[in-house]
Amino acid sequence: MSANPSRPPAAAVPPDRSALRAAPAPARDADTSAVPVAGLLLAAGGGRRLGGRPKALLPYRGRPLVENAVRVLREAGCGPVHVVLGASAAEVRERADLSGCVVVDNPDWAEGMGSSLRAGLASLAGAGAGAALVSLVDQPGIGAEAVARVRQAYRSPASLVAAAYGGRRGHPVLFGADRWADVAATAEGDRGARVHLARHAAELVLVECGDVAEAYDIDTPADLARLA
Repeated sequence: MSANPSRPPAAAVPPDRSALRAAPAPARDADTSAVPVAGLLLAAGGGRRLGGRPKALLPYRGRPLVENAVRVLREAGCGPVHVVLGASAAEVRERADLSGCVVVDNPDWAEGMGSSLRAGLASLAGAGAGAALVSLVDQPGIGAEAVARVRQAYRSPASLVAAAYGGRRGHPVLFGADRWADVAATAEGDRGARVHLARHAAELVLVECGDVAEAYDIDTPADLARLA
């Protein structure tokens, strides 16, 4: 499928491994609902257990799955939206409508989710966001209502919030800007932010979302039935 010439081009940002800068804290009595919370969508996976089909391009309701994930973030009030691509990045750009997003290339995507998280957080440095709300492209059962609950739990650049399903932590996860440098420094392989979350478990706020969302992943051929 060729790109739509009328579509505004998405901005591409190469991964930047320079020091991550935290956004300034809001004033003590500020309305934190007005502080921008960026949506950070990790969509670089190559779908190894799906026979090498990039997850971003899996068909969902007639369009690439990545478009659904972007829409959910926007409807939940996140902005700007940064999308990290890796496997078949050029094809994703060609086939998916990512207009208005900042598209981040992660050439190290095969190393695991940690590399995409680092690249995405680096792209947000200087964006003025008070937090990054991290979501995964392969969880279409998590809609805007659940994401909005997590986004609304933001209180300061030190916030650490995650959705919970039956009391068990899941995605999305919100990281206040003061945490970005440490999250990036400890994000290796497929562990993502697990090290940071484990170290700061006492500070983590869980927001129950099991009544409005299902936190399944699209990992195997059997899971593809959920996209029908």
